[in-house]
Amino acid sequence: MSWLDRLRGGFQKTAERVADNLTGLTSKAALDTATLDDIEEALIASDLGPEASHRIREAISRQKFEQLDERGLRSILADEIEKILTPVAKPLEIWGFPRPHVILVIGVNGSGKTTTIGKLGRLLKEQDYGVLFAAGDTFRAAAIEQLQIWGDRIGAPVLSGKEGGDAAGIVFDGVKQATAQGIDVLIVDTAGRLQNKTHLMEELAKIRRVLGRLNPEAPHDVVLVLDATTGQNALAQVEVFRETANVTGLIMTKLDGTARGGVLVAAAEKFGLPIHAIGVGEKADDLRPFDPRAVARAIAGLPPE
Repeated sequence: MSWLDRLRGGFQKTAERVADNLTGLTSKAALDTATLDDIEEALIASDLGPEASHRIREAISRQKFEQLDERGLRSILADEIEKILTPVAKPLEIWGFPRPHVILVIGVNGSGKTTTIGKLGRLLKEQDYGVLFAAGDTFRAAAIEQLQIWGDRIGAPVLSGKEGGDAAGIVFDGVKQATAQGIDVLIVDTAGRLQNKTHLMEELAKIRRVLGRLNPEAPHDVVLVLDATTGQNALAQVEVFRETANVTGLIMTKLDGTARGGVLVAAAEKFGLPIHAIGVGEKADDLRPFDPRAVARAIAGLPPE
């Protein structure tokens, strides 16, 4: 099964949810204000968020038609979702100089953060970049072990320390090693403990200070990994991590099996942060560049073009 088939399979549940919420709303010859309000509420219930849902409602209200059937509504929905997603579809670019280009990867535990780092490393190695992993999530031995497994799998070295050790020290050593060995990209795993926001903020600030002494432009990217299955809770995570970590871009995971993928649209409309890639499975090559048209048509329940 191709990645696009897995994406569509995952979004099938989202499309069905949208369809269920819109049932009966396209049977009128003319859409009055009450019906348009019902459509907007149905989209909000499908996790597209209030901002995006209102934008789509307004687009539908401007259409000229004798009767809006289900296919017509899906087409409008796909077009408007694509308009929302296209401006934020931006690949992760390696531009930092002097090397290494430093990417901090953040996210709550269980979001697929460490797995995403492994897949991102593979993607960059395929583009002929040298990659070094730094195991900055020192609070979970399992995270260190998981990152080492991914390093072995894709052929990337992993710098780690003791469980409970100083994450900023690991990052410092990572920059030094990458510089000495001519490695292009340093990808740093970080702890994801939102239950103690103050401690998280202090740790990330310390990492930033250490990086700043080595290279004032580092970190060059701060990528937040979001689990699509958490729905609207993902938006709350963006709020917190923007405050604590100056997030520069997003990667959305677990889009191969969720009924709540509409949150991708809500995040794009509300925050406007670049979406670099999406996760559509557990294999090493299942991190894919973000394709707004494919995602928009999948959410709307339309076949690929």
